[in-house]
Amino acid sequence: MYQIGDQVVHPLHGAGQIEDIVERTIDGVCATYYALTFARDETRLFIPLASCDKLGIRPVCSRAEAEEFVRGMDGITCGADKGWNQRYRENMLHLRSGDLHEVAQVVKSLAARDRERGLSAGEKKMLVSARQILESELCAALERSPEEIAAIVDQHLCV
Repeated sequence: MYQIGDQVVHPLHGAGQIEDIVERTIDGVCATYYALTFARDETRLFIPLASCDKLGIRPVCSRAEAEEFVRGMDGITCGADKGWNQRYRENMLHLRSGDLHEVAQVVKSLAARDRERGLSAGEKKMLVSARQILESELCAALERSPEEIAAIVDQHLCV
């Protein structure tokens, strides 16, 4: 169980902080929720405690894990070139996994495709979202500014 002030990662929203733990009654069912806020857009989500594992909520990686990840970013490979529909579905699966390496693979693949051929509107939106997810966790783990982290991501994944 997480505590107020803990930093966690939501697979589709990135890193956030548990602001509160509240009881809510929805459709006559009382449950306990984490009130999770995200620094990048001030969104507030209420996540049922019982659903955290199913949703993929996890703690932010440690500083050591983040530093190791950054050192290995150059070795992350791009996904195979497939049709738009299949590529989109596979990228969504990678994002929903919540795994930092898989999110980075989406960023690297979409950035490379954007340079080579351009992206559809849906893939451009996915690239922006994937970058925000990746950068928010690295900001939290490394305690660095969003601008510094964006520069690191550009240097290693988008060259």
